[in-house]
Amino acid sequence: MTQPDYDLVIIGGGINGAGIARDAAGRGLKVLLAEQADLGSATSSNSTKLIHGGLRYLEHYEFRLVRHALAERERLWAIAPHIIWPLRFVLPHRRGLRPAWLLRFGLFIYDHLGGRRLLPATRTLRLKTDLAGAPLLDVSSVGFEYSDCWVQDNRLVVLNIRDAASLGADVRVRTRCVSAQRDNGSWVVRLQDAETGIASDVRARAIVNAAGPWVDKVVSDLTGSTSSVRVRLVQGSHVVVRKLYDHDRCYIFQNPDGRIFFAIPYEDDFTLIGTTDRDYRGAPEKVEASAEEIDYLVTAASSYFRTQLTAADVVWTYSGVRALYDNGADKAQETTRDYVLLLDRLGKEAPLLSVFGGKITTYRCLAEDALDRLAAIFPDWNRDRGWTARRALPGGDFPVGTADDLISALRADFPFLSGRQARRLVRHYGLEAREILGAAKRREDLGRDFGGSLTEAEVNFLMDREYARAAADIVWRRTKSGLRMTAGEIEALDSWMRQRRSFLKRSSAAR
Repeated sequence: MTQPDYDLVIIGGGINGAGIARDAAGRGLKVLLAEQADLGSATSSNSTKLIHGGLRYLEHYEFRLVRHALAERERLWAIAPHIIWPLRFVLPHRRGLRPAWLLRFGLFIYDHLGGRRLLPATRTLRLKTDLAGAPLLDVSSVGFEYSDCWVQDNRLVVLNIRDAASLGADVRVRTRCVSAQRDNGSWVVRLQDAETGIASDVRARAIVNAAGPWVDKVVSDLTGSTSSVRVRLVQGSHVVVRKLYDHDRCYIFQNPDGRIFFAIPYEDDFTLIGTTDRDYRGAPEKVEASAEEIDYLVTAASSYFRTQLTAADVVWTYSGVRALYDNGADKAQETTRDYVLLLDRLGKEAPLLSVFGGKITTYRCLAEDALDRLAAIFPDWNRDRGWTARRALPGGDFPVGTADDLISALRADFPFLSGRQARRLVRHYGLEAREILGAAKRREDLGRDFGGSLTEAEVNFLMDREYARAAADIVWRRTKSGLRMTAGEIEALDSWMRQRRSFLKRSSAAR
C-alpha cells in the first residue's frame, strides 16, 4: 500500500474545519486543510457573533445542545479572552407574548444547566427605572437580564487555523478539492489552486467534509450518491444601523410570530440587529439579505425602540447560509442547530466524515466528537481528548477579565494610540497587538493609513500571519474597518495588497 501523505484532509475552512484541524494536529495527526475561498468567509463570518447556550432552543427541547453550549461559554472565554468577552442580555417581557413566569423559569434552567461559574446569574429588572428601559417604547415594567458572550467570529476561525498550522497542519486557502477517489485503502485527493489553476494530488487516510453549505455537493461528488444526505439550508440575515442606545447591554426581543431577534452594541458606533430564519434554495455563494428580510428586521426593531428605523437607516447588511441536518421540522427556525456527523466508509478503510449543522459555540465539542468517530483508523495517535480547552489561542494567553489592563498598558507604552485604537487592537489581537506596533514611537511609524484605523503594519501582519489576500478579507472579516472606510479606500487597499503580493512573489522567485 502506498503511504499516505496525510492522515486527514479537511475540506472547508470555516469554524468546524478549523476546530477539527487544530484538534487533530495537536494530537499528532498529519493534517491538510483546503478552503476554496478565504478562511471563514461563508457561514462562520455571518453569524450573530454570540457564544451562547441558545435560550430559545429550550422551547424545542434541545437540552443536550443547550447544555453543551452553556458549558462551552466559559471554556472558550478562557482560551480566547481577547476576542470573546461577557455580555449582559436584556429580555423585556411583552404583554400578549410568552408570560413573565415562563421567561423566568427558562432563565432559571439556563443559569443552572451548563455549570456556570464566572458569568453573572439572571436578575429581574424594573424597566421603568433601569437604564435599559430608556431606549424602549411601551413595554411591561418587568424584564430580565442574563449572561452570554460575544465573539469576533472570523477571528475565532483564523486563530484556530493559525494554532493548527503551528502544530504542523498544512493550510491552503483559495484551494478547491476538485475530486477524490478511494484507491488501495486511502483517498487520492486532487486539489486546485483557485488563483493559478495548478492542480496537484495528495493521498490521505481519511477525509472530513466540513464544507458547510456545500456539504451535500461534496458528498455527491465524492461518493456519487445523495441518498444519505439530509441537508436543509437556512438563511440568516443581519442589518447594522447607527447606534440606537448608549449603554453596553444587548437586547433579546420576542416577535409576535414566535421568533426572537437581538439588538447588540457593535463596533462602538453601531447596533447589530438579527437574525432571520428562512429556508434558502439558491447558490450559497450568492446569498444576500433580501429587501423582505431587511424590512422584517427594521420593522421588528421599530416595534421596540423609540428610534424608528427604515431601510434607509441600514449602513451594512450581511447574510449567511447554515447547512443544518434536516430533521423534518415544519419551520426553518424549528430545525435542529445541533451537529450531526455522518460516516461513509468502504469496508474499514478510507472513511469520509461529513459534518452537518453545529454552532460556533460548540465547534470544539464537534471537533472532539469528529475525531472520536475516526479513532479506529488512527491507532497510534495522541488521545488527549479535551486539550483544546486548556491551550490559549494565539494572543489570548492572559487571564479572563484582564483585557482592560492590557489596553491601559498598551496606551502607556504607545501614547500616540487613542483609547479606542488601543481597545480595538487588544480586542482583535490580544498580546499580539505589540507585535503589530513593534518599535513605533508615533502613528507614522506604522506606515500608510488606509482609513478605518487600518495601518500598513496591521495589514502586513494580516497578510503574513493570517492568510489575508484581498481587502475584503481584512475590512469585512478579520476586522470590521469597512464600516468606516469609503469604497475608494477599500479599492486602494485591495490594489496595494495585490502589488505587495506580486512583489513578494518576485522576490521569492529571485532567491
